[in-house]
Amino acid sequence: MKRSFGTHSGTFHADEVTACSLLLLFDLIDKDKIVRSRDLKVLDKCEYVCDVGSMYDPDKKRFDHHQVEYTGALSSAGMVWKYLKEQGRVDQKTYDFFNRSLIWGVDAHDNGKMDVEPGVCTFSNVISNFVPIVHDAKDDVINEAFLEAIDFTYGHLQRLLKRYQYIEGCRGDIVEAMSPNKKFLLLERSMPWLDLFFDLGGEKHPALFVVMPSGKHWKLRCIPPNEKEKMKVRLPLPEKWAGLMDKELEVASKIPGGVFCHKGRFISVWETKEAALKALSFVLEGV
Repeated sequence: MKRSFGTHSGTFHADEVTACSLLLLFDLIDKDKIVRSRDLKVLDKCEYVCDVGSMYDPDKKRFDHHQVEYTGALSSAGMVWKYLKEQGRVDQKTYDFFNRSLIWGVDAHDNGKMDVEPGVCTFSNVISNFVPIVHDAKDDVINEAFLEAIDFTYGHLQRLLKRYQYIEGCRGDIVEAMSPNKKFLLLERSMPWLDLFFDLGGEKHPALFVVMPSGKHWKLRCIPPNEKEKMKVRLPLPEKWAGLMDKELEVASKIPGGVFCHKGRFISVWETKEAALKALSFVLEGV
């Protein structure tokens, strides 16, 4: 049955939900051809089968990881995602982005390789909450819940892909902003910059701050030392600015147009570009 997807019946997890949603996202299956069963004769009729069947064979479009013979780290989600890359549906950078943003976590969670701290809710936790609360729920109730989880996951994947494509569309602007090799980046429009900055060699770049629009205002934002320490900064804003707003910030900085400075001293907001640049100049004077 062309464009069909088979997986096991009963309770479900994030890996097969994600695998199914990925195939929907790249238009390889139809939602009305999703089959949930443990009957191998039924599943054999499906074009794609995930998380059941004891076979991992991308050429046959079979993606299970439960058999003893498979000793890898992938779940059905990672298997399908790898398949999509090998089929040329996504390039290496997109593949890596999705792995870091979602797939690795789903695989690790399903394979029992993730220790989740109390209070942390993973994507897999969210999907598990779609499973009916009653343990002896009827098949039609569970199947309906599975489709609800598919809709949610499909939407998440779609937004994730669009976000990645938007970020990549800003790459040229970040290259241009980095090219003067100064102690700051000046961006004339608001855009995602942090990941691109480090992807472009930002760890060795001399920039300490970013100046860019923030809604109707402009912000002066400190740059982290590297990609792994995003909560740290290369140089904090002045201690006397910490936690101040409006007039108090203007008085402390002697710069008209102050809006606020975060108490963590990693970002300040100013009414105009000129005010933000004056703040930048003041901070850089002591460097």
